[in-house]
Amino acid sequence: MFVINAQRLRDRMAALSGCGRTVAGGVMRLAYGDADREARALVMTWMREAGLAPHVDFAGNVIAPRAGTDPSRKPLLFGSHVDSVPDGGDYDGPLGTLAAIEAAQVIAEQGLALHHPIEVVVWANEEGGLYGSRAVSGQLPAAELRNVSRSGKTVAEGIAFIGGDPARVHEARRAAGDIAGYLELHIEQGAVLERAGVDIGVVEGIVGLREWTVTITGVANHGGTTPMDQRHDALLAAARFIDMVHRVVRGMPGQQVGTVGRLEASPGAVNAIAGLVVCSLELRDLHDATIDSLYARITDEARRIGDETGTTFEFADLMAAAPAPSDPRLRDAIARAAAALGLSSRVMPSGAGHDAQAMATLGPMGMIFIPSVGGISHSPEEYSTPEAVENGGNVLLGAVLAADEALP
Repeated sequence: MFVINAQRLRDRMAALSGCGRTVAGGVMRLAYGDADREARALVMTWMREAGLAPHVDFAGNVIAPRAGTDPSRKPLLFGSHVDSVPDGGDYDGPLGTLAAIEAAQVIAEQGLALHHPIEVVVWANEEGGLYGSRAVSGQLPAAELRNVSRSGKTVAEGIAFIGGDPARVHEARRAAGDIAGYLELHIEQGAVLERAGVDIGVVEGIVGLREWTVTITGVANHGGTTPMDQRHDALLAAARFIDMVHRVVRGMPGQQVGTVGRLEASPGAVNAIAGLVVCSLELRDLHDATIDSLYARITDEARRIGDETGTTFEFADLMAAAPAPSDPRLRDAIARAAAALGLSSRVMPSGAGHDAQAMATLGPMGMIFIPSVGGISHSPEEYSTPEAVENGGNVLLGAVLAADEALP
């Protein structure tokens, strides 16, 4: 059985955390910023030490290939990202990226001959919306290159800043079947594994999500002179709507979630009845049918709330992402790798989006989770124990070797 050099992995994670370190102890590595570019250069140095030959594709992704013994086979990809949210943590993205480099380095050091070519990847601008992986999977419309990233640059400007070519982004695209498979190691970003005392999460799929803008229209009026029984209060309707969403989502069996995370009331004065409220609605589940069912119930009850409060509800589609099931062969490879190391595992969904979601449209996909202490992520407090990091790296290495045998 082959295992990673855990100390080397920990040392590299500590070094990478110095790129964009904040006063609060987190990291500020916004995509297309100076710290992002610095981190990518450091990662490419380690890729070369691992015997890989990294380059930047037209979408700004770092691709580091190594040949396999069978030139007829498609490449097996594994990796993650290094950009962060504002004042994020040390593990979201870097764990999967550096563990992938470590796995490739062990493969080289041990002289292991894999049938498939491998490619260690660092996806560009994951936190801003999977821009790099969506470019490769053909899901990045040209219009989105004009979007402004958190660094202040447009996506097109950012891609050029990190070594890509926005005019040729479409040439980074791959077709379905162009990869043999994709594996990604990630922190759970929740507390399920920690609370259950389980070492490894075998991701059964990444949930689909749909988002809407909900506009609630009432009648703005004076808060002191309008009797309570004559009000058409959009904010009251919104309050009932939020409570109703929570009740409906929890009222169905399953692991679906629903969130109203944004609320804006107008005119927004202390002594004014709100005549207009705009809020968000987001639903996530592994099955589109469940999301459709929840949405139908929510819109039906919203109309009832409108009738009772003298308001109207309008729902406008904001965005949608299809569920991405993982491949049974890769789930089995991950579970067997964990068992061989004496580690416990459980099958679980991913409630957060990942680059693996885009890669699932091109070929078999598998994801590995390790516990997040306290379920905290996107925060300077984000933490996974050294033992969990080592376990995840070893399972990734074992899964890559197993996938090389299991995938055609």
